[in-house]
Amino acid sequence: MENAGPKLSQLAPDATRKLAEFTAALKFSDLPPAVVAHAKVLALDSIGCCLYGATLPWTRKLMDMVKDEGGAARSTVIGGGFKSSASQAVLVNSTAGHAFESDDMHKASLFHPGSICLPVALACAEAEGGRSGRDVITSMVAGYEVGTRVGMAATMGLFFRGWHPQGTSGTFVSGASAANMLRLNADQTQDALGIAATQSSGLMSAQEGAMVKRMHSGRAAQSGVYGALLARRGFTGIKNVVEADFGGFLSTLSDKHDTPKITGGLGSEWETLNVGYKLFSSVASIQSALDGLRQIMRDNKLKADDITRIETGLSTMTHVHCAWEYKSQGVTAAQMNLFFGMAVIAIDGDAFVEQYREDRLHDPKILDFIKRIEATAEKEIDDMGPLFRHAARLTVHTKDGRKIFKEVLHRLGSPENPATEEEVYRKFGILTRQCLTDAQRNELIALVRDLDKLDDLGKLTAILAAARAN
Repeated sequence: MENAGPKLSQLAPDATRKLAEFTAALKFSDLPPAVVAHAKVLALDSIGCCLYGATLPWTRKLMDMVKDEGGAARSTVIGGGFKSSASQAVLVNSTAGHAFESDDMHKASLFHPGSICLPVALACAEAEGGRSGRDVITSMVAGYEVGTRVGMAATMGLFFRGWHPQGTSGTFVSGASAANMLRLNADQTQDALGIAATQSSGLMSAQEGAMVKRMHSGRAAQSGVYGALLARRGFTGIKNVVEADFGGFLSTLSDKHDTPKITGGLGSEWETLNVGYKLFSSVASIQSALDGLRQIMRDNKLKADDITRIETGLSTMTHVHCAWEYKSQGVTAAQMNLFFGMAVIAIDGDAFVEQYREDRLHDPKILDFIKRIEATAEKEIDDMGPLFRHAARLTVHTKDGRKIFKEVLHRLGSPENPATEEEVYRKFGILTRQCLTDAQRNELIALVRDLDKLDDLGKLTAILAAARAN
């Protein structure tokens, strides 16, 4: 007699096991110098995002809840002045890292791994004790490599089903980072990934104004820490969580898969190097359009009043994701919205922290300028392939009759159009000016620059604990 129930087969045999073996075996000595150098700048960028995010009301509400609930005082709550358990600390700290749409971006996997792996690596290192800066870098790279590969394999199919990649694919970042820092073996790491990934969640409708969108990052981070801690205690997870045909991560959350991405080049081609920075405090998908408009205005010495109309061509994904009618629903909605972002570029010349203050969300000048912006999905951009989903084509019409066209294929800060280290340091300075003194900021920069030489993390975590909003 046939067994009842669904047939359990696999999309990519042994994918979870191979990711677990890679994570468990990864050592600092395995990392190429370029990966180490990039990871240190990514760490500084993520710390800046966490410090700024810790000052914001949605993070403070979560911080207050964690403080009220209590937890073993092992890991620093950034900007909170107290410690909690590693799982509670990362809930706050990863939420802070994703709290203002400034965290790093891996385009092909559709999410922001740095706001997960940096807090997880630091919190677990502190809780375990005796860990070095080299351990933090290795833990981060484990998270970057594993999480981005699963995200790439899930493709845009995951997003189009309404899932937020940060809260779903992000569980693999945290699971791998935590497992590596806890020095789990391959069997334990396989369980850790299987525990973390079954907690994947996060609905894309949160982008339309809800504070909870920020917490998707924190919950993904917490799921990975839970996974590693439980696996160390012998708690078991789904052994084939990535690849199971029924109820697996890929089969459940996405209807289109690119399974060769899961293990292709693992350990030799470093996806960490394909993580870029965001120089605007908005969703990454619109940043090519924002940069293009700013370039047109600078090159042609235009002001907002000189522009009568802007035609914006986008990929289908960006159009669905960001080109919806703007309403003043909150900071989250403004940061995710193409029209608001382009309007503040036209009026202010920037779209960073000052442009997304609460008092700007219903500014009559912004609302009036939005009426001049049109957006369409262009097949020509879609035909370039998923790596060009952030591309934008702009035509700016001016009062004196000019039509100025610009195509931007890659946003500023992406690996294809990289930001300089100086631009990342400038961003860090702006993000931390409210919560660090000049002396603290300079010391923190120096510590992270030498993270691979840091045998003790105490000075670094002390600065993060002492940070306060001025």
